[in-house]
Amino acid sequence: MHIGIVGTGIYIPNKKMTAEEIAKKTNGVWEASAVKEKLGIIEKPIPLEDDGTQEMAVKAALDCLTNTKVDPKEIDVILCMGEEWKEYPLTTSALYIQDKIGAVNAWGIDVQNRCCTTVTAMKIAKDMIISDDEIETVMVVGGYRNGDFVDYSDKYMSMMYNLSAGAGAIILKKNYSRNVLLGSHIIADGSLSRDAGVEIGGICKPITKDNIDEAYQSLRVMNPVHMKDRLKEVSLKNWYFCIDEALRKSNLTREDIGYLAVLHFKRSQHNAMIKDLGLTEDQTIYLENYGHMGQVDQILSLHLALEQGKVKDKTVVCMIAAGIGYVWAANVIRWGDVNGDNLTDSI
Repeated sequence: MHIGIVGTGIYIPNKKMTAEEIAKKTNGVWEASAVKEKLGIIEKPIPLEDDGTQEMAVKAALDCLTNTKVDPKEIDVILCMGEEWKEYPLTTSALYIQDKIGAVNAWGIDVQNRCCTTVTAMKIAKDMIISDDEIETVMVVGGYRNGDFVDYSDKYMSMMYNLSAGAGAIILKKNYSRNVLLGSHIIADGSLSRDAGVEIGGICKPITKDNIDEAYQSLRVMNPVHMKDRLKEVSLKNWYFCIDEALRKSNLTREDIGYLAVLHFKRSQHNAMIKDLGLTEDQTIYLENYGHMGQVDQILSLHLALEQGKVKDKTVVCMIAAGIGYVWAANVIRWGDVNGDNLTDSI
């Protein structure tokens, strides 16, 4: 048995926020040139009026169905990796998507691991397909617009100035003859679980008539000293460990990586990672015109790489992600036809 990726779909709003506009919102703390060069943001998509998290996910799911020619009635499970900031709290996004795309035979559930959710959900999908004879086709899909909560005047939030909007979808299928999902590895560090998040709006600090304006811009680094010190100590180490473990489980090494589907972060960190992994810029895409679409980044990167010819038959793709909380993840995909490859590592 092996699990193959049938294809992807994306939705990106056509409204943009430029580096100049970001700089202006920082009240002069950041210049546009620094936003471009240091933070690596030339522009980023932001939501249109009707671009709710769930609605964008539906558009990405429909794009995926069009691209893959999959009948929605074939889908057995929808794993929604979309964010909790959505049209209506306490509604299940996966079920809204199920109805809108006509996946009448599917059940669905929302999963959440912040910006690691796509890589996490792909592992969950694979494990579900392997363990349950009645599950053959799973769609991982979701939307993202957490940038709504960013206060650009908060000096600690520069790491999140890149938050953008969009949605992605990817379909995995049992014994599909192409694009095998191999090993995955995930690491969590719960000591960082409340170092960043939306501070106002939950049980601890409810929204009131006095704080309502502040609440909707309260995505914050709540413990900046601990978060900075802890991430400096463990982040890069954990990321590389996830990559190496995912490769080990796939009977591969770093030398086999042909394309790195990497989330958007500051330019210097991106360049350092590419160098450390022995890759070239042609083996990845820096999302400087897309910003950080959260957990959509990995699907977007793969989607763009296929369009640009950076991923071809026999390309080994490594998806990597990290999410506040804190969690790091990586997986490995061997793109192209199976053609009798050794797939013992896929089970």
